[in-house]
Formats: sequence, C-alpha cells, structure tokens
Amino acid sequence: MTTTTDAQARLYEIVRTKSFVKGHVVLASGKESDHYFDMKPTMFDPEGAELLAELIYARIAETDADIVGGLEMGAVPLITPVSIVGRREGRALPGFFVRKTVKDHGTKKLIDGLSDVSGKRVAIVEDVTTTGGSAMKAVEALKAAGADIVLVISILDREEGASKLYADAGIPFASLFKASDFLDR
Repeated sequence: MTTTTDAQARLYEIVRTKSFVKGHVVLASGKESDHYFDMKPTMFDPEGAELLAELIYARIAETDADIVGGLEMGAVPLITPVSIVGRREGRALPGFFVRKTVKDHGTKKLIDGLSDVSGKRVAIVEDVTTTGGSAMKAVEALKAAGADIVLVISILDREEGASKLYADAGIPFASLFKASDFLDR
C-alpha cells in the first residue's frame, strides 16, 4: 500500500517533469513570471490523476464537505476523480462546476452538475492559485446560491496572495504543493 508521503513524493516528480516550466509567461492574474505551472499534463496523466484524486480527497475527508467542485477549467479534470475516490472510501461526494459565464442556451446555468447547492457544504478544488481570484469567483457564485464553503484546495499555490485572500475571507485554504517547493530545489 502506498503511503501519503510516498504518494506526495511521486506526485511531486510528476508535476516537476510534466507541469513545471521555466520561461516568461503572463498569468491569469495578469502578473508576469519567469516560471509557469501547467497542471493539465499532470491532471490528464493516469498516474497523476489518480495521485491527485487520492491526495485531494484525503484533505477533503478532514472536512464535512457534502459536494466538490470548482471553476471551469482548472477544476474540471479534478472533480470526477475526487468523487470516485470518495465513493471508493464510502463517502458520496457529488461533483459540479461553476461556469465563468452563464450559458446563453439550454439550461442557462452558472453552476452545473447539481440541481441545487443551497445548504450544501462545499470543497472547491483548483489547479493553480496565484492571487486566488479564479477560485474566489466560484466561492462567490456558490455563496450567492446558498452554499457554505468549507475548503478551497489547490494542487499548487504560487504563494502570491491566495492564502491571504482566503484567510481574510474566513475560508480554509490548502495546497498540495507551493511554488517554493519547486523553485528552492
């Protein structure tokens, strides 16, 4: 059986080799950086997806979350695998996602995947947080719909303001890794 420490170490290597890129980029926050974390290759790698789901679920299991979701696109590849691990562990954790904009056709939903989130305790997942603004859009939409946010968890925190944003909002925040884990090595 793989221990959490072994899983974390293996996931670190997958992120380092598949998702950590050095070079000039402009981030979603608008900030410029000399490094980038593109988590899609890790999230779509079978081993990476499995390890992410197990480690994220382990953190969510410490809360009383009823459902798991987040803002499209960063959260979408994480939601179903985390829900599957929850089911395997005997805990139903249905998933959903929050659209960046309301659909202009069909159901015209902002929150999709569940019919009602009112009164639900929510764990929000995210791939990378910089300032925390992207996942905060999901927080705001969910609160407006009557949900209670019990955790925001990111694969990687770039350590550029997200933890302060959530602390100031009274929302628990966690990440599997921090940018310094990769930059300081």
